[in-house]
Formats: sequence, C-alpha cells, structure tokens
Amino acid sequence: MSHDASGPRVLGHAETLVQLQDLPGWEVVAGALHARFDAPDVPSAVGLVVDAFDEAELMDHHPDTDLRWRRVRFALSTHSAGGVTQLDVELAHRIESVAAARGATHLPAAAQQVELGVDTRDHTALAPFWRAALGYRDADDDGTVLEDPHGRGPQVWFQSTTTPASPPGTRGRLHVDVSVATLEEAAARRQAVEAAGGRLLDDTHAPAWWVYADPDGNELCVCTGFGREQP
Repeated sequence: MSHDASGPRVLGHAETLVQLQDLPGWEVVAGALHARFDAPDVPSAVGLVVDAFDEAELMDHHPDTDLRWRRVRFALSTHSAGGVTQLDVELAHRIESVAAARGATHLPAAAQQVELGVDTRDHTALAPFWRAALGYRDADDDGTVLEDPHGRGPQVWFQSTTTPASPPGTRGRLHVDVSVATLEEAAARRQAVEAAGGRLLDDTHAPAWWVYADPDGNELCVCTGFGREQP
C-alpha cells in the first residue's frame, strides 16, 4: 500500500501503548485506535457524534464512527499513512473531552479485527474473483487487499506462497485472522479456542500470532500487535 512519505509518521505499537496511558478506555488493534461510549440518552449520543466531528473537521482528520442507540464506537487511523499517527492520538483526546461534556462513559472497547487470508501463487488471478463475488474494491495499489466499500465485511488479503494450488475438490487455502488488543485477550481467546477443540499448529511467531486448526483442519490465526516491532 502506498503512503505519503511527507505525511505524519506512523507510531510503533509500543509507542502507541505509551500514548494510550493517558487515554484509559482506548485500545489499539490492527493499526487503529478504538473506543466505545455509552451516552445517557439517544440525543446525547447523537450530540457526541456531532461534537466529535466538529473537532475532526477542525483537524481535517475524521474518524470511522458507529452509532447504535445510546452507544457510539470510534475507530481512528490515518489511512494515508497506513496506521496510527499523532493525529489520531490528538483526536482521541478531543473525543474524550466532548464525551465527558455529554456525560458519556466508556464501555469496554472489546476491539477486534477479522480478516480473511488467501494463500496463492498469483493474487492477480484470484483478486478479480473475490472482488466480484463480494462486491469489494481494492484497498491498496497492487490489489493484494480487498475491502468492503460499505465498511461492514472483513478485509480479504492475499498471501504469497510457492506451493501449488489445491486441486478442485480438495481442501482450499483460506484462513481467518482475528486481531485483538491485548496479550490477556489473546490468552483468553486461545484458551477458548483450545477448549472448543482447536489444535495449536504453530506458535513460532508469538506473540504476533498463533496458528490454530479446527477439528476439520481449517486454520485460524489469533493475532496481536505485539512482537512486530523492527529491531
């Protein structure tokens, strides 16, 4: 994915966690800051969204927002940079202020991101099929990531592999990635997966991700932002 080198700098995961010490209730998952608020009533929830976007307009930096009854969810990421920047941290602080003014309180963020990974030797052959089947669009310049233009479905990304394609009628090469915010949540998710019959296949990349298989051999990765920093 191409990004503007002259734009804001993407914060590393550890650096972002330091910034979040002043923002209790916010979590970082898969390159975005997440928080959920419970407002006293529906008008207050709508007012919180309006106030947050007033601040965002002043910054010319806008969040992804979901409003459901009294509950408001924000996800902040600098899309042009490809991750969390200081702009997102500043906007989170401003949202905190307007949320407090509206009497909104934090809910557990419970943030996660689900992605569908596809192993392939040639993503240019597969991407048009999945783009058409799902009604998705390219999320990057080279067609290795597809996204729902309506923001509802999980991303689909293509992972390069040198192994031959699976013959028709045999097991395919799709796997699900579930990214969570903390090592504690990852441990709880892994424990639940194992209790439900999951089999650990690979933990050599932990704590960045663990690879599991369900009883039929379908693969799932439990992922975090830890262990990904460049030395």
